[in-house]
Amino acid sequence: MGRSVTLVGEGAHGGRRASLTIAPAGAGAGVVFNVGGAEIEAHWSRVDASKLRTRLAGSGVSVSTVEHLMAALAALGVDNALVLLDGDEVPAMDGSARDFVSAIDEAGFAPLAAPRRRWRVAKSVRVSDGAGWAELRPAPAGLRLDVEIAFASPVGRQRLSLDLTPENFRRELAGARSFGFLHDAERLWREGLALGANLDNTLVFDARGAVNQQGLRFADECVRHKMLDVIGDLALAGAPIIGAFRSYRGGHALNIALLEAAARAGALTPEFERARGEIPVEAAHRPSP
Repeated sequence: MGRSVTLVGEGAHGGRRASLTIAPAGAGAGVVFNVGGAEIEAHWSRVDASKLRTRLAGSGVSVSTVEHLMAALAALGVDNALVLLDGDEVPAMDGSARDFVSAIDEAGFAPLAAPRRRWRVAKSVRVSDGAGWAELRPAPAGLRLDVEIAFASPVGRQRLSLDLTPENFRRELAGARSFGFLHDAERLWREGLALGANLDNTLVFDARGAVNQQGLRFADECVRHKMLDVIGDLALAGAPIIGAFRSYRGGHALNIALLEAAARAGALTPEFERARGEIPVEAAHRPSP
């Protein structure tokens, strides 16, 4: 990150307004959330909830719905950043990663003087929950994504395969919104979820189709958003992954379980390369919240 940038909005699940600042961090810092002065590393080992969103916890605080911001940071190659938040949930913005991409582009990038770490998938690993599954396999370069979803009509079955690059993310995935079903709303509210969801930040379906006035941004917007979520969850590996990801009827819980299984199996091996990365143009430091 070349400089700090701030976004303000409401959380999709808690419904509370929050200000979020993405600030530069030094080499090797990774992505760290600062919530009221307490820091939480953006790592799968910090995940304490994964139903309909990914929540990190530590140091007596938590931060919810980190996946869209994490996806934007990872897809654009931002390895190190300090995320200052004055609430407990990342703002939903329009339900996609588009505003986070715009903010990161506005902040700009500055190169690191240190080699960039990556995780190479050295052997295949797979997890399942009965209805769905997710796996990582070795691949020669980059991150190849293959995601398939299966819902009742009108969403139905959708599948998308894509090589993750900044250009592909901006064009094919960043604008895909969170989606849900009108018939689930009351149940989710009782569970304390989707309290801030509305037609401005969620693609909502009834039995006939999308009820949002502007309709779909992509014919297969739902699977595109699921792939966006995958990228955000895989970013919690702490470094970019070189390999092939595939899932069927997956979700946050399976994505995080896959990272944990890969770590336990020794399926990820570190590599280092010179990369553009990012570090503040001025001396790297962490500003106080």
